[in-house]
Amino acid sequence: MTDTDRRTVMMAALAGVGVAAAAKLPAARRPGSHAALVIGHRGACALRPEHTLASYAKAIADGADYVEPDLMPSKDGVLMALHEPDLGKVSDIASRPEFADRRKVVTIGGQRVDGWFINDFTFAELKRLRLKERIPDIRPANTRYDGMFQMVSFDEIVDFVAAEAATRGRPIGIAPELKAPTIFASIGLPVEDRFVAAVAAHRYLRDAPLIVQCFEIATLERLRGHFPRDGSVQLMQLIDDAPLVPLDVAAAGGTTRYGDMMTRQGLRRIATYADILAPDIRALIPLRADGRLGTPTPAIGWAKEAGLLVGGYEFRPENRFLAADFKNGAGGDARNPNGSIAEIHAYLRAGMDQFFTDDPGIGRQAVQTYLV
Repeated sequence: MTDTDRRTVMMAALAGVGVAAAAKLPAARRPGSHAALVIGHRGACALRPEHTLASYAKAIADGADYVEPDLMPSKDGVLMALHEPDLGKVSDIASRPEFADRRKVVTIGGQRVDGWFINDFTFAELKRLRLKERIPDIRPANTRYDGMFQMVSFDEIVDFVAAEAATRGRPIGIAPELKAPTIFASIGLPVEDRFVAAVAAHRYLRDAPLIVQCFEIATLERLRGHFPRDGSVQLMQLIDDAPLVPLDVAAAGGTTRYGDMMTRQGLRRIATYADILAPDIRALIPLRADGRLGTPTPAIGWAKEAGLLVGGYEFRPENRFLAADFKNGAGGDARNPNGSIAEIHAYLRAGMDQFFTDDPGIGRQAVQTYLV
């Protein structure tokens, strides 16, 4: 099952349902203006377990302009940093007998989903869990941190980033992704109003850089009404695989696919409510049959024509994730910083304005060396 298929099944399992011209902010609002922005993907998850304070701290120390928490609500509505609703892959919940009875097995579309889901746990219960590395086979060095850190809420992340910004004397942005709002709303846990209230509650976020991401159109349209374009908040439309339909569109009976959104007309439509386009990087420069980088797609130029900034997710430093142009002979799981830097340079040349990276230190090096 692909990552996209797995994500779709996991989200559907959580809900218990079947799978079915933008103005740029002024330079003062953009950390590292005149250069591409580096967004620490789940912190610095190539070097620390994702969505831990250690991961965010490492990202900031290594020069990230923004850190990125994925946000999902707990049973009692607290927004928590978690990429997938199943807690089993990233925490020690399987070893906790007090939670054994909350394990679920759900079959959807022929796929068996077995795990513990965030919407069955309160904030207090989630804080009892200890986090661990999600992909230990690829990133075994991160397992040394297993069990050291708690799951964190959006409120805790904002306070932490504010403290880091005050200590380091530079603005540090936050780029939260609201995960599957349509599905959470369907089970009585809408996220948009909770998120808007959380932003309003934090003094740091009144003028700190904030990028709000979502794969769903309706959520970003609603948020645009709360966050006008003349403030410090930018909205980012994430783009999934071309044949897929956004969850909110599908729920409303629509048929617009992500591929339709990447056309000239589709990008103009995105620009009416969002500031930034962010597809998978391979949708901007696809791979050829031999695994090497191909030719940049026209979507980059169309997006800029519409007034959108162009981002992309995500650069990862291990050989297995690099285009064939940039791999070395050290093995699939080996870190290859030079190859990752060269790959990022290729995308910067194509017109990328900002990017997600699992290793912000490598991303910072790529930006600095690209400008030389």
